[in-house]
Amino acid sequence: MGQAWGFGRYGGPEVQEFFDRPDPAPGPGEVLIRVDVAGVNPLDHVQRSGLIPGLDGGRPFPLVLGMEAAGTVLALGEGVDGLDVGDAVFGFALTGGGTYAETTVLSAPNTARIPAGLSATVAATLPVAGTTAVDALDQLDLPAGATVLINGVGGGVGLLVARLAVERKLRVVGTGSTAKREAAEAIGVRFIDYTAGDVVTAAREQAPDGYDGIVDLVGGTSLRAVAPLAKEPRTVIAVSDMSVPEIGGRFVERRIDRANLERAAQLAHDGVLTPVISAVHPLSDAPAALASVENGHASGKVVIKVG
Repeated sequence: MGQAWGFGRYGGPEVQEFFDRPDPAPGPGEVLIRVDVAGVNPLDHVQRSGLIPGLDGGRPFPLVLGMEAAGTVLALGEGVDGLDVGDAVFGFALTGGGTYAETTVLSAPNTARIPAGLSATVAATLPVAGTTAVDALDQLDLPAGATVLINGVGGGVGLLVARLAVERKLRVVGTGSTAKREAAEAIGVRFIDYTAGDVVTAAREQAPDGYDGIVDLVGGTSLRAVAPLAKEPRTVIAVSDMSVPEIGGRFVERRIDRANLERAAQLAHDGVLTPVISAVHPLSDAPAALASVENGHASGKVVIKVG
């Protein structure tokens, strides 16, 4: 038996609970891991809300929260290749197993070994935020010297997009709340505080001829406000708002297979894709960890240290 944190029905934070459960058995194409660190993401509370059917993998309640983790392989399901018991790995729990737990199952095709010298804490931040940053900038494919606007730069994904953009020698402008300024400017972002005035006017002053690309992490009215600043509508890449094609932009094309995980891990190992980890919580403090992401107060990436 191991402890897990999740929810017994769909709803708000009031449905969350700790519970004990047996170690899950890995099915075909799955690996059972002992969780060392779990990453916390906005999609976790969306899963709890029940707004997107299918995120639970058809599993019965109670469900465990979380979709990314790093840990050690304990057992392999049928048909798993390229991984062995005892490997230090990181990846996705795509079949509803959850990662805020002492043990869980990950999808083997979406799991990779952690390179020697890379910590489990950093590795646990890469499945969602790391690969999203790589995918968004690969999709834009901007040349050195181009100017990119990151709308919502202060979160875990936004800061990684900024780091990678700076590494690619792009000129980076980012929007965020006052609390996010220090972390963004430390990377080299020209920061625009959206609480201090007209964001669109301030962003236009930074790039009077328009932006070569926009990576949006906010969506909604904020996306639609900044989208006209792009020189070409198709260079607007949205990470969370799937309605972006309505304004001529594109939704990020996600690649979460083992090869892309390995690529993100190598970039992190080499110091190119280094996450800003703003908080490390024990499993017992998982409610506060998720709350900080759900209410938008987290600057950078939040993780839960389980092992």
